Amino acid sequence: MSLIGYPKTLVDYILTYKVRNISAQVTLLALVIFCVILTPKTTLAEPLKITLAAEDGWPPFANEFGSGISHNLIHQAFKQVDVDVSTIVVPYTRGLIMTERGSVDGVFNVTREQSTIDRFVFGNEPLFTVTASFFFAKEHPIIANNKWQLPSRSIIGIVNGYEYGDEFNTLVEQRKLQVITVNSQRQLINLLLVGRIDTAIMFDLVADVYIQQIGVEDDIMAKFINHKSEIFVAFSKQNPQAERLSQLLDEGLLTLQKQGKYQQLLQPEND
Repeated sequence: MSLIGYPKTLVDYILTYKVRNISAQVTLLALVIFCVILTPKTTLAEPLKITLAAEDGWPPFANEFGSGISHNLIHQAFKQVDVDVSTIVVPYTRGLIMTERGSVDGVFNVTREQSTIDRFVFGNEPLFTVTASFFFAKEHPIIANNKWQLPSRSIIGIVNGYEYGDEFNTLVEQRKLQVITVNSQRQLINLLLVGRIDTAIMFDLVADVYIQQIGVEDDIMAKFINHKSEIFVAFSKQNPQAERLSQLLDEGLLTLQKQGKYQQLLQPEND
């Protein structure tokens, strides 16, 4: 069909329409190609994944089965900020070494004191606060009302690698204490029972678990406090994201508190 003889305005209209139609089709095709190319790159980012070392002998907070209050609390806190946590269950001292070397991203449960601040990165929000006390066997009592009154040269038992507060070294020097180091609080209880040590520093809630398991509730007692510890996740200084991870954990813990879930997670029955 010839366009000769049609008014010029009509011809211009038809040609303009065709050009616009072709242009729109080209634009649509380009948009489809653009979306196809970018789709793999614009999918939702996967959660940040980290690995933490968890000690194997600190119930009810962390046990050899990879469960406990600390596990629940840490997993839930990081879940709030889209961080996926894997744990490796190891002895506490090994967890500290792995973190220091950068083999894992962090370790729990660590007291933030001068000796650990020098080695690790900490956030501002503790997981929780625990009390450590001096325990005695009722058959071998000591006359003292606080740790500074311990008889000179008393034999004291502690767990290898644990933190006992910034005053501990001063206490040992002033009272001339003889320190015996073992690998677990269970061993400390046994040494108390046989009279191999005069006293042992143990974290109260952890000692309660072992005392009940062994069945010596009437034989071992806590007499006075050594210190209170704020317990943290310690992050590796070898990890360039350590500061960010500590901040994310702080954010997650604060979120749990605002939601009213934090106190529930501190209960042993949630283990």
